[in-house]
Amino acid sequence: MEVLQALGNTLWACLLQASTTLHGILPYSVRERLLSALGIVTYISLIPPRFPSSGNGLWYTAPGTIWVQEFLPIGNGYLGAMLPGGTSQEVTQLNIESLWSGGPFQDPSYNGGNHLPSQQAKIAGKMQNIREAIFSSPTGTIDNIDEIMTPGDTYGSYASAGHLLATLDSSGWVSDYARWLDLDEAVSRTTWSDGSTAFLRESFCSHPLQACVQYLNSTTSHVLPAVTYAYTVAGIDGLPAPNVTCLDDRTLRIRNYVSIPGMLYEILAQAQAPGGLVSCSAVSGASPPNATLTVLGASEVWISWVGGTNYDMAAGNAAANYSFQGPDPHNNLVALLSSANRTSYAEMLNGHIKDYTSLVTPFSLSLGQTPDLDTPTDQILARYQTSVGDPYLEWVLFNYGRYLLASSARGTLPANLQGLWADGYSNPWGADYHSNINIQMNYWAAEMSNLDVTRSLFDYIENTWGPRGAYTAQVLYNISEGFVTHGEMNIFGHTGMKLGGNSAQWANYPESNAWMMIHAWDHFDHTNDVQWWKTQGWPLVKSVASFHLEKLIEDLHFNDSTFVTAPCNSPEQVPITLGCAHAQQLIWQLFNVIENGFEAAGDTDTAFLDAVIFKRQRMDMGLRIGRWGQLQEWKVDMDMPDDTHRHLSHLIGLYPGYAITSYSPALQGGLIVNGTFKHYTKEQVLKAAETSLFHRGIGRGPDADAGWEKVWRAAAWAQLANETEFYKELTHTIERNFAPNLFSMYTSDGIFQIDANLGYPAAVLNALLQAPDIANIDVPLQVTLLPALPPTWSAGEMRGARIRGGITLDFAWNDGRPTTATFTVDQNVAGRERDVIVNYGGQVVAEFRSNGGYNLTVSSF
Repeated sequence: MEVLQALGNTLWACLLQASTTLHGILPYSVRERLLSALGIVTYISLIPPRFPSSGNGLWYTAPGTIWVQEFLPIGNGYLGAMLPGGTSQEVTQLNIESLWSGGPFQDPSYNGGNHLPSQQAKIAGKMQNIREAIFSSPTGTIDNIDEIMTPGDTYGSYASAGHLLATLDSSGWVSDYARWLDLDEAVSRTTWSDGSTAFLRESFCSHPLQACVQYLNSTTSHVLPAVTYAYTVAGIDGLPAPNVTCLDDRTLRIRNYVSIPGMLYEILAQAQAPGGLVSCSAVSGASPPNATLTVLGASEVWISWVGGTNYDMAAGNAAANYSFQGPDPHNNLVALLSSANRTSYAEMLNGHIKDYTSLVTPFSLSLGQTPDLDTPTDQILARYQTSVGDPYLEWVLFNYGRYLLASSARGTLPANLQGLWADGYSNPWGADYHSNINIQMNYWAAEMSNLDVTRSLFDYIENTWGPRGAYTAQVLYNISEGFVTHGEMNIFGHTGMKLGGNSAQWANYPESNAWMMIHAWDHFDHTNDVQWWKTQGWPLVKSVASFHLEKLIEDLHFNDSTFVTAPCNSPEQVPITLGCAHAQQLIWQLFNVIENGFEAAGDTDTAFLDAVIFKRQRMDMGLRIGRWGQLQEWKVDMDMPDDTHRHLSHLIGLYPGYAITSYSPALQGGLIVNGTFKHYTKEQVLKAAETSLFHRGIGRGPDADAGWEKVWRAAAWAQLANETEFYKELTHTIERNFAPNLFSMYTSDGIFQIDANLGYPAAVLNALLQAPDIANIDVPLQVTLLPALPPTWSAGEMRGARIRGGITLDFAWNDGRPTTATFTVDQNVAGRERDVIVNYGGQVVAEFRSNGGYNLTVSSF
């Protein structure tokens, strides 16, 4: 019998290895059926009994073997974990939000990729030469600006924190297997039977406790087999071997550095087993030291873990010598773990669910979907087709996007390029904060879907962008006001312009700060939180506007008396030129924020306000119609009709901005083109934007095949009220770029970027409800219901949507038409009343003034 059991174990291991090896050949669902046919695992064919009856979740009939495509994510902002859904062994991959290589921890001389103070005058001369070269160039372009850029040495990367191994002393045949992620409760669960014994494992990360928990019990047996817990960094090339010791008889203490030298991290993992015996044992002869936890005779067991580093965002300033170094995390982790384990498991779980639901349930959406409770998520995705669609999967993806943002953005740091989840030591693009679309897209849906998760975002900007960004403004741009950042940011204040070959196309992006300030304004404009605006939002916005006020210079190429940016790159495009449409539109919107937010901020610096208004009136607006009817990406008319570049940078004013969408001839019209004065109408500008969007393609150009570029296109088509193109692009994203675990793929070779996951809800919202910003608060806010509703969503409901002015909207539709819409204005609008016009089908259906406490229900459409 022992021999047969050993053979069975060996065969099981070989099959799992084969499954992993052949994952590129055998789809996930095929591997499920193969293992089932061989009799090694018997899978249930019905949905798990505890799966949400609404269908709000993801479920599967086999364990995951490929991290990026099949593992399921949990997180609380501080900690993240990825779960394969194992049986006798669960290998949980761990993340700590601030665990990074590089920076001053690895190199004490690290200075954020900046020049030295002594180089300021020399750099100023080079910058002037660059500008003169652009202005005097017949094409308005130059080849490179390498001389003012700096290498990104020790930039670093977000890193995995290793694996927690939970091993159950059980080796029988597995049957009745299922795993799922419950999006109602933010809990991952796995069930299976081993012989006659049924097991349940559930995992979650609690935000109130700042801890993650994994629970195991048997639903058919009073006593569990022996359970062991261990920690490993095996498979994470680059991460040093850790010290694993016993803090006490129930707790593993893991201490390690991400590199030598490098950032310190610690994890404490404590097992609880009512009625059982928990012991911690050192592994004999291990070097460095190693230890394991063993649980015997328990009816249930759970392990709670907390983790942290010696990173301190508040130490990223001159007073702390930009060290970003804080105290050893140990004492804080001991306190967190003690607090977490003062309650029962049921109390921990219920507290977590209560916290999560209080965050996400103020908003809800129905697309008229019928849940498919008979088909696993991976099979639903496998049959999905562009333009045909599936309202149920589209609804799940919407909720999943909000789940991922809620799970990754509520820590100390904001959601990064992979949210919170990364399995490597060095991850694609460092899993950093790319700020020319990616970090912005992460938060597009937050305000309208009433998800309060932006605090860490603005704290991060204040503490890591602002202090060293002020230094960069001074040394690189010779500007003593405000702060600046560029296209790539880590957690160590990397504010310099990162050199890597001719990298201006992605590094020459000093408008990153301006784009993020639009997010600051949007937060205030949706919430009317005057206290936050005065203490954090306005100081950031004013600082960034102060920088761009000085950076805009007179156009000496076209000599049309306008102010432009130079040198500029339209994000990730090669030409180095002047007056990039993206930059001009953004800065114009930023200057509008200054005028609209000045009074609420209680600022008395009228000289600053006057200077902003003066320069705004004279700046180039970034809106020119080119030789083939396109909206020009550059002030120089050099767009090519076959340019299918992934970015839609010059259409930022269409979505998510408003320089195009809310175009006003009175405020933005009037410009000189080739010596001729032109005055565009709104219809002409929107038509040019549509032409550019059409020629940009469907997001599968030779430069990329990313999910985020398709999501952006979908949102832009929705803004143009083109439901056909919107739905084609949205569904193409799902068919092309989402893995079986519904993670968004940058390319088909398995690179994960979370921005499409988080931007997807925003694209959906933009097809159902639009309330774009306007240049002046005295202009009525235009709210449009169902602007791009696809036929597949002919009935539905949205509750708790937030629009500008502190207004909540509940509305429903049937047969493709609204049936009722209720607008409720917050009691306190902070003196920011405004006129609101409600539109449907090109007609005005209601008008009101947003006085505090006002309520209006519209039922005639």
